[in-house]
Amino acid sequence: QVQLVESGGGLVQAGGSLRLSCAASRSIVSINAMGWYRQPPGKQRELVAEITSGGSIHYADSVKGRFTISRDNAKNTVYLQMNGLKPEDTAVYYCAASTVYYSTTNSRANYWGQGTQVTVSS
Repeated sequence: QVQLVESGGGLVQAGGSLRLSCAASRSIVSINAMGWYRQPPGKQRELVAEITSGGSIHYADSVKGRFTISRDNAKNTVYLQMNGLKPEDTAVYYCAASTVYYSTTNSRANYWGQGTQVTVSS
């Protein structure tokens, strides 16, 4: 099993930056895919960014050019650097992982963190 713990959320002004961290309980080298999702208030959860153990990366169109997903294998941690934040980025951000598939999309994630709140004020 894998435990995922998100951190780094908070309140930030529009145009500001935050870096979210997702710490895994074991080596992320052995986790096939990890991703960041978010759920705005009153809306469904959506993919933000995803990275595989092989280095493939996918971003949602809404965050391309503003957000960067990266990983530090030595720290067993995946990061989401969020720049140029907008009020519409306000959401609970979740870390997801798949140890079976090389993607977390389409319900293929089998582990989820508890989420961290990101609030962007206008």
